[in-house]
This record gives sequence, structure tokens and C-alpha cells, in this order.
Amino acid sequence: MRPSVLYAQCGALKIAYQTVGEGPRDIVFLPGWVSHLDLAWEDPHLEYFYTRLARLGRLIIFDKRGTGLSDPVATHQTIDDRLGDVSAVMDAVGSDRATLFGVSGGGTMAVAFAAACPERVESLILHSAVACLVAKDDLPWGWAPDVFDLIVGSMVEAWGDPQVPGIEMVNPSIASDDRFKAWLARYMRASASPAMVRELMWFDRDLDVRDALPAIAVPTLVTLRRAETWVDPEQSRYIARVIPGATVHEADGSDHWPWLGNADEILDAVELFLTGRRPRRRAAAAQIGPDALSRRQREVIRLALHGMSTAQIADDLKIGERTVETHLANAYRKLGVSSRIELLRRFSDLSST
Repeated sequence: MRPSVLYAQCGALKIAYQTVGEGPRDIVFLPGWVSHLDLAWEDPHLEYFYTRLARLGRLIIFDKRGTGLSDPVATHQTIDDRLGDVSAVMDAVGSDRATLFGVSGGGTMAVAFAAACPERVESLILHSAVACLVAKDDLPWGWAPDVFDLIVGSMVEAWGDPQVPGIEMVNPSIASDDRFKAWLARYMRASASPAMVRELMWFDRDLDVRDALPAIAVPTLVTLRRAETWVDPEQSRYIARVIPGATVHEADGSDHWPWLGNADEILDAVELFLTGRRPRRRAAAAQIGPDALSRRQREVIRLALHGMSTAQIADDLKIGERTVETHLANAYRKLGVSSRIELLRRFSDLSST
């Protein structure tokens, strides 16, 4: 069951939010780009990611102003505006102090919030975060200004294109997954207009939290993927060096978004950081490979290998299309593949099981 969408008052604006789960801690997830609370739950990867986080505490997610289900904005945003979104949502759910989990630009905002409101931050989790998006003389790992301009122009021009141009640079593991790209294009169009995307990117361009990093005084976990090319991993390594006592976890893979690819490696590091305990696992053989597949996952995989679409599989098995997508996502994770093409190449023998 999807969580209800509620609204927090932030000045004249309404900020949409959801809460999921309960537990000994609050975890505020800061979106790094654009988001849409309702559509996020239609992607099995993101649903799984949120669900695992919600087992560790009360997960609080929101659409920042101008995006998703939150009110649109007609004026230039300031950092105080965006920090106000976080405070308003925390106030609305009665959270005095929380762990902030920021991805990419959301990590930058998490650092800024921790510097401005240290009494409200229990700890920080920063994935593929940036101290400053554009390169500086003493921070050469950002984008060059002309590269930034090119990226923003291309992004706005192709916004919502069903083929999602450039996805292979951001999240290579799903670049050939047509189902995912169809969902992502719809998610992008619903999350923000092209003009708002340009505004958000220019806002991120001006953020620079380098001076705030040495003053962070809460436990901090920095996670990154070693082979990522969208954001230079050196950005995260720099942040981990400068924040006193920060812990860094370097995961395999090249996807920018932590809920894609080897998401469990990132989530395991988060669980260890927050609880001090490693995730409890069944025997390794029961967790990965064909033997890990449930009976229903085997049925779905067999039909997928026979070329059936999601709708056709749902009709054949008399289950919902979203259930089929969830089974596929879970099976892909156990098999270590990211698309039907890779599934066919590596596990064609499962078509007869």
C-alpha cells in the first residue's frame, strides 16, 4: 500500500511529503534532482530502496518546491527557501532531529542544512554528493563551466523524451531497459517543466558548501560508486576527507542513483552505519543466483525470456502489471542483471525451467 501524500506549510507554499515505516530514528531523504512522490512508487527499484530504508526508521520523503506534487514557484529560489522546505516537513511530522540522506545535489543541501541547523541533525548520509558542482581552482573534479552549459541545454531540449537521451552516462545499467526508460520519461515530465529544470540546475550551479564541511560535527557516511562517470567520485572522497571523522564506503558499479545497480551494497552500508549491525542474511547461496529465485520469479523470468511483454505476463499469470515489474526487479537483483537483453544473454537456460 502506497503512503498517503500530505502537505507541509512553508511560507506561502505547500510542500508535499510522505512518511513510511516507524522505528527508533527519523530519516529524511533529500531528493537530488527532481521527484514525484506518487510516481516514484511505480518503479520497483525505488520502491525497494525506500522500503529497506523504512525498516531502519521512519522514512520521510518530499518533493522540494517547484517539483512533483509541491507548489510551483515563480521566483528565483534561495538556499534559505530550500532549507525551509526541509524544516517545514520535519515540523509537520513532529521530527525534532533526524538523519539526513542526500543524493547528489541533495547531499549538498544536507550539508548546508547541517551547518545552518545543527541541532536538528542526528547524522548525515551523502551519496555521490558534491561540495560544488562546477570546478574551481582548488576543486578540479566539478564540471567545467562550458560543460555545465552544454549539459543544461541538452537536458532542457530533450526533457521527457521517451528515449531519455544521456541516460547511459548517468545510469548505464538501465540504459537498454525500455520499460524503465518509459517510466523515467513520464516521471521526469510529471516532476518538473523544462523551465523549472533549468532553474534547478542553475540553483545547484551556485551552491558551494566547501566552507561548511570542516564544521560538520555529526556522524557522517559518504557513499560512492567507483566507476561512476556522471559525478566524479573524487567529489565524494574530498567530502569524506574534509568532514571530521566521516566514514566512506566505495561500492562497485557505475550508476549515479543508489537505488539502481547493486543497491543492496549501498543499503547494507547505510544499515551498518545507522544501527552498528551488519544486515542479517540467509546463506549466501540463497541470496544470489538462479537458486535464489522464488517460484513466482522463475515463472515471470521464463515468460520474459520467451519474449512476452509485462502486460502479457500479467495476463498469463493473472496478476497485476506492477506485480510483474516488482518480480522482475527482484529477480534481476538476484541474478545480477539490469535488463532483459542481459538476462537473455546470460540466463537463456532459465526459459525452460
